[in-house]
Amino acid sequence: MRHLLTLLSLLAAASPAAAGLTVFTCEPEWAALAEELGGEQVEVYSATTARQDPHHIQARPSLIAKVRRADLVVCSGAELEVGWLPMLLRQARNPVVLPWRPGHFEASSFIKRLAIPAELDRSEGDLHAAGNPHVHLDPRRVAIIAEALAGRLSERDPDHADHYRRRHEDFARRWQQAIARWEQQAAPLRGVRAVVHHKDWVYLFDWLGMVEAGALEPKPGLPTSPGHLATLKQELERQPAAMILHTAYQSDRAAQRLSAMHGIPVLKLPYTVGGSERAADLFALFDETIERLLAAAR
Repeated sequence: MRHLLTLLSLLAAASPAAAGLTVFTCEPEWAALAEELGGEQVEVYSATTARQDPHHIQARPSLIAKVRRADLVVCSGAELEVGWLPMLLRQARNPVVLPWRPGHFEASSFIKRLAIPAELDRSEGDLHAAGNPHVHLDPRRVAIIAEALAGRLSERDPDHADHYRRRHEDFARRWQQAIARWEQQAAPLRGVRAVVHHKDWVYLFDWLGMVEAGALEPKPGLPTSPGHLATLKQELERQPAAMILHTAYQSDRAAQRLSAMHGIPVLKLPYTVGGSERAADLFALFDETIERLLAAAR
């Protein structure tokens, strides 16, 4: 028996340490950030992939089970997940991760949000009362969110607070260096006009100084119509655009139709981590996004 106990203790010592926190994220960008900040001390799961529209996700039993065992839920907020996250939280019955509790983290609540409507009118489409929720496409705002998330990881797992602090310091140093490089590379994009599919690019355009020349959706969340495309064509004849942007999860059908009508190139951007083979982390996401934009703007 003594030999058996000794063997078991040796095996336990040789096994890797269990993760300090189980983190459920709503989108791939926050999964990537949590992994950057948590390393081996976090077990991270993303509810969506880059090929899925984060507005419209089915609250599957498998997702409910993931939320039930989570120590921390990390989402964009600002109503991006309003169609499915509340149901997950209700069904999971995990009080720690409910809104306003320590285990609930909304990235958009830590930064200045853009495009907050002056008044709510549902006839204007799917408006977000708290502002545009696609906050991850401005690396300056990601830096602010990263600091807040590192603090929350430390609060939820104080035994590893030094670990999260060191990981954040390393990430912040590399991230600021990358921002300086990206801004220098992207200088020619300032003032470049682009048509968008949905209002996914508000924060990217704010950062880079690009200009939205129109949207394929006549109103947020509404499908494109032939009449709307004809109106867009007339507007682009007066003020041309350099490209038409869409994400990995959006169909390019309407973009290709407008391109055929007006000759503007269509450009698919990764939008989030996993949106292309190369965009495997946050750094590569911005590397590829800027390179593709520059190539299309030439």
